[in-house]
Amino acid sequence: MKSFLLKNKSYLLIGFFILLGGFLTDQKLLESEISECSGLVVSSKNDDLMWVHNDSGDEGRVFLIDNKTKIIAKYLFKKEVIDCEDIALYTPQSGRAQIFVGDIGDNNAQRNYISIYKFDEPSLSVKSSTELSVKNVTELKFKYPDGARDAECLMIDEKDQEIYIVSKREDSVAVYSAPLNSQPNKIITLKKRIKLFFPGEKGSKGITAGDISRDGKEVIIKSYINVFYWDRQPNETIPQCLKRAFIGLPYNPEKQGEAIGFLKDGRSYYTISEGKPRVSFKKI
Repeated sequence: MKSFLLKNKSYLLIGFFILLGGFLTDQKLLESEISECSGLVVSSKNDDLMWVHNDSGDEGRVFLIDNKTKIIAKYLFKKEVIDCEDIALYTPQSGRAQIFVGDIGDNNAQRNYISIYKFDEPSLSVKSSTELSVKNVTELKFKYPDGARDAECLMIDEKDQEIYIVSKREDSVAVYSAPLNSQPNKIITLKKRIKLFFPGEKGSKGITAGDISRDGKEVIIKSYINVFYWDRQPNETIPQCLKRAFIGLPYNPEKQGEAIGFLKDGRSYYTISEGKPRVSFKKI
């Protein structure tokens, strides 16, 4: 991994994470309902709670799980989804936080458009074994300017009010964006911003998740085998940030590890895997 680290004097940060012992590290998530977890985002109000979802084959729903990886509640957002692959959170200065579920998977690159479903973050105080319903769900529809493609990475930049999607399968993946306030129920063409090359063998280097910290200062993207980190500089856009050298964080690949998300401080994050999911808590 060291061969992939490009030194930059602005990076005084040591590129490694520490697996924490104790209450959360690598505990098993036993609930069979989340057997194909593909996305996670930490709650806006409690770092010990996170929203997760399955990928293709499940209905439109999200799960609230706690720091012991137990299901607190299940919420249906009652949309006919195709392949939900990532989830993000937006915390406006006033009003309730909003969840964005990215129905952006397209293994065969044949969809006419992809969808992102937006709704207010449900209450964290509700504990229920039955499925609850989300109200007022907004669908944002997008298409790519250069043809359909598969993607599993959805990020929201609260600083510049932009939605970012990173494609998955190309040797050099592409980063696309759209305004956070894009018009609902109308197919919007994404803007292609940059292409990025990441190390790894074909088939294992696919980009599976990403996140931008709440303050917009940290960016993290993961593949099946690597985790990449950027310390965003003042006045940089996300594309400008991603053009700079990444820091590769040591990572023990998880079984179908397809999700990553920052905690509120932007200095620690969770990852989660598919199959019999394991949640890990790491610090940068």
